[in-house]
Amino acid sequence: MIPIAQPLLGREEEEAVLEVLRSGQLAQGPRVEAFERSFAEWLGVKYAVATSSGTAALHIALLAHGIGPGDEVITSPFTFIASANAILFCGARPVFVDIEPDTYNINPVLIEEAITPRTKAIMPVHIFGNPCDMQTIMAVARRHKLVVIEDACQAHGAEVNSQRVGTFGTGCFSFYPTKNMTTGEGGMVTTDDPDLADRLRLLRNHGQRRRYYHEAVGYNFRMTEIQAAIGLVQLGKLDSFNERRIANAAYLDRHLQGVVKPVVRPGHRHVYHQYTIRVPAPRERWIQGLAERGVGTMIYYPLPVHKQRVYLEMGYEGSFPVAEQASAEVLSLPVHPALTSDDLATIVRAVEELL
Repeated sequence: MIPIAQPLLGREEEEAVLEVLRSGQLAQGPRVEAFERSFAEWLGVKYAVATSSGTAALHIALLAHGIGPGDEVITSPFTFIASANAILFCGARPVFVDIEPDTYNINPVLIEEAITPRTKAIMPVHIFGNPCDMQTIMAVARRHKLVVIEDACQAHGAEVNSQRVGTFGTGCFSFYPTKNMTTGEGGMVTTDDPDLADRLRLLRNHGQRRRYYHEAVGYNFRMTEIQAAIGLVQLGKLDSFNERRIANAAYLDRHLQGVVKPVVRPGHRHVYHQYTIRVPAPRERWIQGLAERGVGTMIYYPLPVHKQRVYLEMGYEGSFPVAEQASAEVLSLPVHPALTSDDLATIVRAVEELL
């Protein structure tokens, strides 16, 4: 079976982990600092603050910007639930805006009408590695004096007009095993603001700058030395991983017929965390048929956030028809850098046979 995702970990990562184990320092230390410096340099920002997960990155990014009870944050309903949950963690309220039907990203044209006196931030999600229309979103944010927190957890290296996502506003990244690079678990917040970076470091470490002297209510959101050691190696491979993802996606674009393929806006660089298509109904036949032909698939995401039971029980209402239709039709195919030419041919052949 060709898996939908496969982290590429080799001898370099093994040696890096062994060095940490031999050093005896496992908690946050010099490797975390080195990873933060390297990631900031790679992305093109002044500061990067490592966290225990992408969710933790979103959480403290919101807190560091002062988002709290009574505030509203505009975001997408078509995403992993952590995007919206991080807003709830702060006591704020997610306000959903429908998505574009082709990119699956938040529709920037609809953002302005969702702004109220309680709106404090916009959280665009660069879904599947496809960057949002950041020029339009940043223009809306400037007009209304709103913070922009980019959920770039699936978009390491995605660009808009040669500017990497995570550099327009405050960036948040995840290093979960399925992502374009991994640390096992882990996350990163990126910024050019020294005061914000200082606040982020305070929040991720129990509100202390020096041990046992606490200035604020903080969290245990630290990254371990083992995670950082893996991350340093993976970061050195990230650009080549992304190029292989883009090449694999280009092959699928050329050879797949009869399905709706991913759309990339002019000037945008999609890094294909997922290669997501729309398939004719019934989708279950596609999932089963592809599995029978040795191709793993996944639905990202079968139910939009506002339709999740936990949100319905909190009283969330509203209709977001584009997101709802996408959830009913999308299917992701393997695109990861471990794919061989035979794997790609198998995927295309399997889709042709089902059609």
